[in-house]
Amino acid sequence: MKQFTEDYLERIRRIVHERNDAEARKALADLHPADIAELYGDLDLGEAEYLYALLDEEKAADVLMELDEDDRRKLLSGMDVEDIAKQIDHLDTDDAVDVIQELDEDEREKILSHIDDVEQAGDIIDLLKYDEDTAGGLMGTEMIVVNENWSMPECIKQMRMQAEDMDEIYYVYVVDNDDRLRGILPLKKLITHPSVSKIKHVMETEPISVKTDTPIDDVAIDFEKYDLVAMPVVDSIGRLVGRITVDDVMDQVRESTERDYQLASGLSSDIETSDNLFSQTKARLPWLLIGMVGGLCNSVILGNFEEGFVADPALALFIPLIGGTGGNVGTQSSAIVVQGLANGSMELKNSTRQLLKELGVGLVNGCIISLLVFVYNFLRLGAGHQVTTVAVSLSLFAVVMFASVFGTFVPLTLERFKIDPALATGPFISITNDIVGMLIYMSISTALISALL
Repeated sequence: MKQFTEDYLERIRRIVHERNDAEARKALADLHPADIAELYGDLDLGEAEYLYALLDEEKAADVLMELDEDDRRKLLSGMDVEDIAKQIDHLDTDDAVDVIQELDEDEREKILSHIDDVEQAGDIIDLLKYDEDTAGGLMGTEMIVVNENWSMPECIKQMRMQAEDMDEIYYVYVVDNDDRLRGILPLKKLITHPSVSKIKHVMETEPISVKTDTPIDDVAIDFEKYDLVAMPVVDSIGRLVGRITVDDVMDQVRESTERDYQLASGLSSDIETSDNLFSQTKARLPWLLIGMVGGLCNSVILGNFEEGFVADPALALFIPLIGGTGGNVGTQSSAIVVQGLANGSMELKNSTRQLLKELGVGLVNGCIISLLVFVYNFLRLGAGHQVTTVAVSLSLFAVVMFASVFGTFVPLTLERFKIDPALATGPFISITNDIVGMLIYMSISTALISALL
């Protein structure tokens, strides 16, 4: 990524202010579309619109796809429908769909009606029917397709014709007379078998493919598992309808990772550092309010235990330890489960096994932690604080056990109900474990005070 110095940005702003078209075009000529998009992020909207208007249609389309969603939406809002249609005309269908999905229904229809390439417009309309979180919503229709009954010379001729409208060629897909996917033709076979009678004699059969309704997360797992750069997409009866490339998958993985990280941090919606005060407050406030309610619940619990603190004031010293340990254990357990669900190493059918494993881990961790704290309290507090020594150790053991199971159970339950399990790694686990931990601690302490004092 190119780094723009303040001197460079000032020079660009001066060129824009002077409306020096020649110098502006010269400055943009050597920049990659991704660098131009980065440059636009450092300029205000008016400056970006001026520079964007000077780009040729093909480069402008590439820049449009490199822009952040919010920046792209702002730029498109100031463009005529005809100009937007010209940019989309230069995009691959999957990229075109990404842009059009960000617009409202009326704008979509107007833009599609102004696209010169009727076939591309039809492909875009077909792709818009798919859920954007499935393989169908991610795929593009640009690909090299040959028939299994073609000879090699005929195949090469058809490939040359199809390749004229493509920027990148990853695989050559082989179909039968009903357009059902039959195999993949490696480019090496074109060189080593130039006179073969039919393509089906040299193609690689049983290619790895996905159906149009396959969730994007499963598609990403297949790409990683089989080290693919592209994957064919078929409909319910096996007909080839599109292909997904690795760059599309990586974009989705990045967005998914950012979304999960924000959920784990207690953000209720996707926000950026550039978002305004209202948007950031709206995203942060819900979980802060829930955390506040959790804190008030803890204060009520502790308020009902005044007699216990009078009987042994040292009990109050370990409240942060109980709450913090429960939150940490729960977050660890849920993070492991969420990671396993995300990368495919864990399935819901194995949930009982995972719960038992976490129960075992909690048992070991709980014994070690509670034993260490018992020894510490026994040596530091002495025999005069038996209630505190025993109550803290027993509570820690119980809290670790509960947090281990709860932190595993919650993300598995959310996954079963089709809710993003990443929600379980955030404040929800910490707040719940904090409240339950206080209840456990106060209950055990009360019972011991009644029995020993």
